[in-house]
Amino acid sequence: VQLQASGGGLVQTGGSLRLSCAASGVTSSTYVIGWFRQAPGKEREFVVAIMSSGRRSFYADSVKGRFTISRDNAKNTVYLQMNVLKPEDTAVYYCAVASDSAAIVVSTARYDYWGQGTQVTVSS
Repeated sequence: VQLQASGGGLVQTGGSLRLSCAASGVTSSTYVIGWFRQAPGKEREFVVAIMSSGRRSFYADSVKGRFTISRDNAKNTVYLQMNVLKPEDTAVYYCAVASDSAAIVVSTARYDYWGQGTQVTVSS
């Protein structure tokens, strides 16, 4: 499994960015794709996840109403639209896959494959 995250950058407070995660080699029929983030000196934290079917998603409270996850099955790509960005959203964002999972999972330990991360910086 390979995951390629992209779309990060520098944006001002209140701005928007769209991250992409292109997945290849996933053989599980049911799996979860999640986004996590890690700020300097902090632990990696859950942001949002979506089922492989696209029918269910789950957001961390800190991003609910501002971030939207979606997927394009034809392109095997998951998108994270981030609006109304805040300085506290600054972090390296990672996409990950939890194989053979029939339910949304939020623990990093449950995810088997990780992308390389993309930096998001929100200036105040």
